[in-house]
Amino acid sequence: MKMVSKEESDVRHSCLKLQVKEEDTSESSHIHQTIFIKGTWFPSHFDLSITDGLHSWLCNASEEDVSERASQWDQSVSEYIQFAEEYLGVQHSDSVYRFTDAGNGHRRLSWTFEKEGVKLEWRWRCKPSPNNKKTTASILDFLMEENIKLSNDNVKKDEQFQKLKEQVEKSLAQSEKLSAEKEEFESEVYAKFVSVLNSKKAKLRELRDRLSKQEAKGKLLQEEDVSTDGTEPYQSGTDDGGNSD
Repeated sequence: MKMVSKEESDVRHSCLKLQVKEEDTSESSHIHQTIFIKGTWFPSHFDLSITDGLHSWLCNASEEDVSERASQWDQSVSEYIQFAEEYLGVQHSDSVYRFTDAGNGHRRLSWTFEKEGVKLEWRWRCKPSPNNKKTTASILDFLMEENIKLSNDNVKKDEQFQKLKEQVEKSLAQSEKLSAEKEEFESEVYAKFVSVLNSKKAKLRELRDRLSKQEAKGKLLQEEDVSTDGTEPYQSGTDDGGNSD
């Protein structure tokens, strides 16, 4: 099993399609050129492979070169590499990129940035690749691999989205079912409650009617008793001492 060193595990890659300004000396003007820059970023140095589709160039920034440049800009090596990767990994609209002739087939890659309100520029010299086809092919291979990775990621994300969608639809269906069951249960409970309540009301009315009848009957008996108590019995005949002469 191959062991991976810490430096190899910290390596990052980027590839940028870049619109640059190239000086046209014959007309003393600038024309736009499209190049591809593949960056390999190590903890203490970096490598650039550049192609315009026909020719290619290399820039191998050694540890000594990066350390020297970083000290000139009052940066640490890691900060310098991170800053370079930021501008060569993604094209910044507020930066001016150039890829100009530096003589003997060499090119100079430069880009501008602002620091504390001052516009500054970084430059790196690129040498011609000893094998244009190999360098260009390596950049294209990297782009193809990244495209395949992106496609696979999109497929996985689409599958995850579909699974999530199915789960959401299933949850919604269960929620609707539970809601319907809840409404049905509440309707049944309410119907039973109304039935029991009506039954209780009927019994209460019945008891009330009985009490009313009993009260009425009691009053009638009371009135009869009062009437009987207030009547004296009638007696006929004469007194014993009432004989006539």
